[in-house]
Amino acid sequence: MSRRRLHILVVLLCTGLWAGAMWLGHSAGHLRFLDRLESALTDVRTLVRGVKAPPDLVTIVAIDDTIVKLVGTYPLPRAEIAKIVEAIARLEPKVIAIDLLLIDKGPADGDAALAKSLAASPTVLAAAAVFSNTVQPSADNDGPLARLPKASRFLLPLPAFADRAEVGIANVATGQTGTPLSVPMLFRTHDKIELSLPLRVASIAIDQPLTIEPDRLRFGDRPIPTASHYALPISYYGPRQTIRTISAASLVDGQVDKQAIQGRIVVLGATATGAGDFFPTPFDSLMPGVEIISTAITHLVAGDGLVRNQTVRIAGAITAILLPMLLVGLLVWRRNPIGLVAVSAVVLAWATVNTIAFAHGIWLDAATTIAAAAPPLMLFGAVQLWSGRRSAQHLAVQNRLLEQFQTPGLQQWLTRDPDFLLAPVRQNAAVVFIDLSGFTSLSETLDPDATRGLLKGFHALVDKEATRCGGMITSFLGDGAMILFGLPEPAEDDATRAAECSIALCVKTERWIEALPPAIAHRIGFKIGAHFGPIVASRLGGRNHQHITATGDTVNVASRLMEVAARHDVRLAVSDTLRTVAERAGARLKTGSLVGPVEAQIRGRSGSLTVWLWQSERPTLDQQRTHPDAAE
Repeated sequence: MSRRRLHILVVLLCTGLWAGAMWLGHSAGHLRFLDRLESALTDVRTLVRGVKAPPDLVTIVAIDDTIVKLVGTYPLPRAEIAKIVEAIARLEPKVIAIDLLLIDKGPADGDAALAKSLAASPTVLAAAAVFSNTVQPSADNDGPLARLPKASRFLLPLPAFADRAEVGIANVATGQTGTPLSVPMLFRTHDKIELSLPLRVASIAIDQPLTIEPDRLRFGDRPIPTASHYALPISYYGPRQTIRTISAASLVDGQVDKQAIQGRIVVLGATATGAGDFFPTPFDSLMPGVEIISTAITHLVAGDGLVRNQTVRIAGAITAILLPMLLVGLLVWRRNPIGLVAVSAVVLAWATVNTIAFAHGIWLDAATTIAAAAPPLMLFGAVQLWSGRRSAQHLAVQNRLLEQFQTPGLQQWLTRDPDFLLAPVRQNAAVVFIDLSGFTSLSETLDPDATRGLLKGFHALVDKEATRCGGMITSFLGDGAMILFGLPEPAEDDATRAAECSIALCVKTERWIEALPPAIAHRIGFKIGAHFGPIVASRLGGRNHQHITATGDTVNVASRLMEVAARHDVRLAVSDTLRTVAERAGARLKTGSLVGPVEAQIRGRSGSLTVWLWQSERPTLDQQRTHPDAAE
């Protein structure tokens, strides 16, 4: 196994272990901050799904501001509640649920009237579970009911009322944001189990025996989709009064159509301002508790609630573990924008599937998956960024080192076209040679450091002028250099720039020699030869080391022209060919004086060549300040 594959395997294994730990920690109830995130994400998914019409099964009879104003007090007297219940019963509902706590004694006549009204129709009364901060150990910790919400006691209706009706617990379970996310279906104390108010009501309405099974409830043959610990997830249909709502005042006055009550489930509850039983929901910041209870009843009877059973939880666990591994694996697979695009696409696909599933009644966990995926992605991304910066710095250092051995322009060209000059190319180019004279004998008397310093200064001067004029130094030949104008591609002004570079080198090299110690300056000189013509540009060298150079008669003539300059005791010998091409492009060789033309014999070549000789004119101090370089 390669080292990279081992690193990938370790990264994926660590990611999977982290994701598994996050899921187990959240499942065990230790990561409460994820509940707040899940609650917020549930609100977002609900809003994305939008308002939907509820099954028309439930009617809410609201004790609202209108009835409170008519009666003149709140809470309503028991006699007034009795009138409302009797008015509901006369319209023949299927079952009446009273979401009011009737735990305190009132006036005897009022309590008697209410007790009498409860017997007129199947009725379920609300009770409340009271929870203490201390958790009592259960006697059957291994049983399916061990993790039910355990109350210290129940606040039950007065016996006079409870003897004439069923009783259900009306508590809801809110998330970290205060929004009720579910309604527990079962509650327990140390010695008894009570059903919730929605479950009691639905049991009467469906008229099927209720069975409690491990991890689920059942009405006859019909299963009830519950989450863990027999909790019913809530899927809000819309803002308040999305479920059919009528005022108790209208009911008492006889202004309600019988069809709004007959054969339906009726929930009587308070919606009046100041009633205190309100909760924030995705659609409404103040949703009456009676509407939340009515939503739970509708879910139980219609079977349209959110499914968060064991199968869905297992699917969520698998997603929470595999998705982070997939995302990190994609970043490892492609450490470039393609990897980032792939990661973004997978995240978008997951979010889309999660939202669509929620809209269709399947509540897949989102917070745990995000918490499992985000830290590994950020950590791995930070490591990748750090590694990338290290690699970039390393490449930058290598690039700077390479630039010291290769012309930057040529290096950039090779980056764009790696096959450049794999096959030799014949073209016109200008070639300039410069060589120090007397350096060999001088170096015999200098120590190595002084010799190196002298060559370093000379090479820096040549490199500066060649770069300024756009030439490419193909090589430093000890105490000389070859400069090529025409690579990586030929240009119309190659000859012009070669001529300018030649004259500038004459001027700058003379000044450099004059600045040397007299003992050295008097012993060295220099010669320059420049020519224009056809060359063969190619790569030379073996498989592991190559360099780009030019060969051909033009290169040989340019080198021999330095001998012509030496024979005539001048600094520069320029072929008439180069001068003609340069001046055809508009250049004028104004600095110094050109002597010629002269016919010169070139060593190793038959016939003669027309050559122009250049000798600098000794400038005044002002001329040196105002015209330091060769003119065009």
